[in-house]
Amino acid sequence: MPTDTPVAIRTANLTKSYTSGDTQLVIFENLNLEIPPAERLALVGESGAGKSTLLHLLGGLDRPNEGRIFFGDREITGLGQTELANFRNRQIGFVWQTHHLLPEFSALKNVMMPLLVRGVRRAEAEPIAMKRLEEMGLGARWTHRSGELSGGEQQRVAIARALVTDPQVLLADEPTGNLDHKTGEKIADLFDEVHRQNRITSVFVTHSVAFARRCDRILRLEAGRLVEDISRFGAIQSDNQDMTQGHLAGLQGEDAPQKTARGEDGTNYV
Repeated sequence: MPTDTPVAIRTANLTKSYTSGDTQLVIFENLNLEIPPAERLALVGESGAGKSTLLHLLGGLDRPNEGRIFFGDREITGLGQTELANFRNRQIGFVWQTHHLLPEFSALKNVMMPLLVRGVRRAEAEPIAMKRLEEMGLGARWTHRSGELSGGEQQRVAIARALVTDPQVLLADEPTGNLDHKTGEKIADLFDEVHRQNRITSVFVTHSVAFARRCDRILRLEAGRLVEDISRFGAIQSDNQDMTQGHLAGLQGEDAPQKTARGEDGTNYV
């Protein structure tokens, strides 16, 4: 049932499973989630817990076996492929661990791409994309191709591309995962500024305690359930040492399943 308080994203009894050989691997079942407008939500949990699966479902990149997903009052789980693609283009910005820039195009053309896909004329799309690049501190690098940019610069281009359509929701999967610590901190600072300027609803999948603590709320996905951390500075405190060393030991459950399955997006799930 819809709630009386404003909700940007809501899931109702969301279930997702994959077939692995003769086994049905349930990632989560009857999962319920509400995200208020303009909230920055961090999703944490052990590798293979299903964080990316959930993010892909929220973004309309995959479909649940059962359950419903709402953006405001609009349900997206029943949309056809074309309608869903149009919804993603207009309402959601995506940032991935790997930037997925088109190597043959300049930074400016990469940022313009979502607008061009929508049918916006180049003359209109170019200044909008240029403004987003300037906001990312890349106004002087607009002619450079991805191979001519550093890893941090490439991720800035990817963030500019995600924001160029003025989406209501930003979904990011390990956006600092491929960056060194210093560059990752700069990108995290940039997300802080993006939120301050745009008040966008954001969901971040991350293994970084430091990044998660910047968010308004932290949810841990474990054993197919979402568990809310009581405090950004308490419940995940014990994970800090292991995670900063890159071992993620604080997020590894002793009873984590060992079977794997491949989802529709090609991702391996544990």
